[in-house]
Amino acid sequence: MTSKPKSFDKSKLPSRHVSVGPASAPHRAFYYAMGMTEQEIGQPFIGVATTWNEAAPCNIALARQAQAAKKGVKAAGGTPREFTTITVTDGIAMGHQGMKSSLVSREIIADSVELTMRGHCYDALIGIAGCDKSLPGMMMVMARLNVPSVFLYGGSILPGRFRNKDVTIVDVFEAVGQHSAGIMNDKDLKEIESVACPTSGSCGGMFTANTMACVSEAMGLALPGSAGTPAPYDSRDAFAELSGHAVMNLLKLGIRPRDIITRKSLENAAVVVAATGGSTNAGLHLPAIAHEVGIDFDLDDVCKIFRRTPYIADMKPGGKYVAKDLYLIGGVPVVLKALLDGGYLHGDCITVTGKTMAENLRKVRFPKDQDVVYPTSRPLSKTGGVVGLKGNLASDGAIVKVAGMTRLQFSGPARVFDSEEDCYKAVLRRQYKDGEVLVIRYEGPRGGPGMREMLATTAALYGQGVGEKVALITDGRFSGGTRGFCIGHVGPEAAVGGPIGLLKNGDMIDIDATKGTLDVRLTAAELKARRAKWKPRDHDFQAGALWRYYMTVGPANKGAVTHPGAAGESHIYGDI
Repeated sequence: MTSKPKSFDKSKLPSRHVSVGPASAPHRAFYYAMGMTEQEIGQPFIGVATTWNEAAPCNIALARQAQAAKKGVKAAGGTPREFTTITVTDGIAMGHQGMKSSLVSREIIADSVELTMRGHCYDALIGIAGCDKSLPGMMMVMARLNVPSVFLYGGSILPGRFRNKDVTIVDVFEAVGQHSAGIMNDKDLKEIESVACPTSGSCGGMFTANTMACVSEAMGLALPGSAGTPAPYDSRDAFAELSGHAVMNLLKLGIRPRDIITRKSLENAAVVVAATGGSTNAGLHLPAIAHEVGIDFDLDDVCKIFRRTPYIADMKPGGKYVAKDLYLIGGVPVVLKALLDGGYLHGDCITVTGKTMAENLRKVRFPKDQDVVYPTSRPLSKTGGVVGLKGNLASDGAIVKVAGMTRLQFSGPARVFDSEEDCYKAVLRRQYKDGEVLVIRYEGPRGGPGMREMLATTAALYGQGVGEKVALITDGRFSGGTRGFCIGHVGPEAAVGGPIGLLKNGDMIDIDATKGTLDVRLTAAELKARRAKWKPRDHDFQAGALWRYYMTVGPANKGAVTHPGAAGESHIYGDI
């Protein structure tokens, strides 16, 4: 993968606007002020963007990896320019009003990287991300800018150990439920919170971060094997350095993100999400990435692929293993190899190596003496670990993770809540009955605003031992760590008059994850009558970033995007 330095014709690169000719003398003066040499100014400028911060372990190791990526860029004849952007870390934002900022941060990440790249005329991009929304945010802006780009995941956390078994942060959320039910005492709760997260890195199960890391390899935006190495391992730095060489090679070859992100590669990404029992949030992020390149690939398209894909990776939260275990048997390439051999992947998709997916996987051997990943000929289940639902309660669709579940049908009376907080309080007080369907509404993209995740609530239910004795539906989202009968992304959302906003306590709801249906036992006439009486609700964010998000965000089934995407473009940054 290493490449020799070569000369580039800057007259054809964006950086010519700030580094070439007499008119760029003031710009070069700034570069000299930072210690850059004439040779460095004459080379391609490569943005090295990270979401490094001190908010959480997910991002704390990214600055180190950025230095390694810059080393690779320099060795291959480029000039790296490092910058950072924000993240909102879900594990800390979870369970309170802070979670309204999470999905919004995906757009801010993409927008801020776009503006930095545009403002300084960088020629290519390496994007290094850790926590959940930072991964799709980086991939979205790569597609938007369409300059040669390589994505690099910051790596997962190592598992904690509690009572002689591996644990993750989700076990701590579930411990809160056990504590509220009197199953766990104060001492044990203190112990598990102290040992669950022993290192840097993103949450260790097949939650949203690791799901989207798998997507980065499956889509071809990341180097093969780069998603698997845990964050604390120094070997991550080798992938970072190789990413620097790779982006320079892409610049030489003229391969750009829109050559890589195609309908076929998006289908590959959806296949991997289903095969690994990945996060339902992929149902938001894949349509959003597709939107950036002008491909119509919505929740329906994603869920059709989920339904025909076998579930083959026994990963938490539905299974036994964590990301480190997948890494130890060969990482994401093992999953991809199993799927390619089974006929579930498009092997002809080009990737950031300059080679096709099939070429990248040619020398990968599927390991036999392990039970982390199964061949497609004997899957954990024939249907993917995530499925879509539709019906008179969700004409725009909904999504549920079924990995590890034994019960796939549920019917029961609704118990309705107009916010996550109200439901969470009721759960902690055990103010619900077995057999009920808990409904949390006005938490969609507009209703929140911000479409909160509900891990605190769902984990508390599971911790109380009722994960499959009650169901929960919401127009909000669920963490990739959620398990149990939890249906999210119900659309149209309540804030725009969707049927979920018309429900009353006691209405009978029918869920069938085998047939893919979600219905309420109400006639069309009754729903119409209730809609005539329905009135929009005000929310508490009438200024600032959340107000702006409310004013621009679209429906969840289209990715909850906030701008027209490639369909509205009159030019592409990479072409300037």
